[in-house]
Amino acid sequence: MKSFFLTIGIIASSLLGCTQTANQQKQIQRDTTTMKLNELTPEEQYVILNKGTEAPFTGKYNNHDVNGVYSCKQCNTPLYLSEDKFKSHCGWPSFDDEIEGAVKRVLDADGRRTEIVCANCGGHLGHVFIGEGYTNKNTRHCVNSISLKFTPAGEEKSTTTDTAIFAGGCFWGVEYYLQKEAGVISAESGYIGDDIDNPSYELVCSKTTKFVEAVRVVFDPSITSYETLAKVFFETHDPTQKNGQGPDIGPQYISVVYYNSEEQKTIAEKLIGQLRDNGYDVATLLQASMKFWPAEGYHQDYYDRKGSTPYCHGYTKRF
Repeated sequence: MKSFFLTIGIIASSLLGCTQTANQQKQIQRDTTTMKLNELTPEEQYVILNKGTEAPFTGKYNNHDVNGVYSCKQCNTPLYLSEDKFKSHCGWPSFDDEIEGAVKRVLDADGRRTEIVCANCGGHLGHVFIGEGYTNKNTRHCVNSISLKFTPAGEEKSTTTDTAIFAGGCFWGVEYYLQKEAGVISAESGYIGDDIDNPSYELVCSKTTKFVEAVRVVFDPSITSYETLAKVFFETHDPTQKNGQGPDIGPQYISVVYYNSEEQKTIAEKLIGQLRDNGYDVATLLQASMKFWPAEGYHQDYYDRKGSTPYCHGYTKRF
């Protein structure tokens, strides 16, 4: 069922071309009306807001080799560490990893490449490429220097965030509800549960791995709590369904809480106990967190880009 909707969505995007994609790109940006943003120069606006590209080999960070943190030029969110920067000789700064939850992948306007944006403000960074073999991580974030600002090691301001990972059927619906919660910095669809590097949607759907579709949520604990988000998770999917969610049946759609700490595990156990006390035969599994792999760009912000709502997830008060 899900693959049918995905195929139709991709075909529609290719037929409608850049006009529809431009509208979709506007929808994926977070609401910045109450967010403190830096004033941008016309050149910065061209790249960060209008998704332009600076000329190759011209950016100030292309050959930059100093220890520190690269942050978003528009909102100051830390995005990349210098230790993940490498020389690809492509003409733009290259990184093989990002700070967890800081960068979001979305389908590019050309329908083929994967754009990367700041998960906090939606500012355009560049594109991500997989499988080129530059480093052991086999990933290249190709980033415009003009989208970045650099802070040398020792001068970084501490930022406090926490991360939660939930799997509850098709990740489109789980992401849809969690990313709307106050205090959520980013919600990203992806794969977790196996030790195979760079899994693809096709591989996960083959049911030959232990991967499940999941959503990684980065949140500000001063605004919301892990328990609040976990309750949203349990109330927006059916935690009693054992082999899928709604019409999506298979091992990649099971319900799992991947805990990052003993505290998260304890909270999840408490909530599952409350649900059972309320008469629910909970099938949700509890597992220690593993490596999370972001899904392909066309899976990110799926319902927001379509302008629709989930077909296999909905809200049911259970607590």
